[in-house]
Amino acid sequence: MATVGIKELKNRLTEYLRRTKKGEEVVVTERGKPVALLRAIEGGEKPASLEARLARLAAQGLVTLPTRKRLRKIRRVNVAGTPVSKIILNDRR
Repeated sequence: MATVGIKELKNRLTEYLRRTKKGEEVVVTERGKPVALLRAIEGGEKPASLEARLARLAAQGLVTLPTRKRLRKIRRVNVAGTPVSKIILNDRR
């Protein structure tokens, strides 16, 4: 599943059409909001991918898509000593 802005789609239309012929769906966005779904004519009625279904719901106004990128994975920090949970339990006694 690919998401592409209108400007890039216009500049690389042939590439995205090739991808749809292979069965991939392409969500076209305008200023970050989905406006169209490109897929092969042989495709079924229901969009196959989650992104395509979310784009359809967003176009209907039923959901709001996130506007920011996902957060990076957070690195765990190991702290030496007594766990805070034990300190709190001892403090309550």
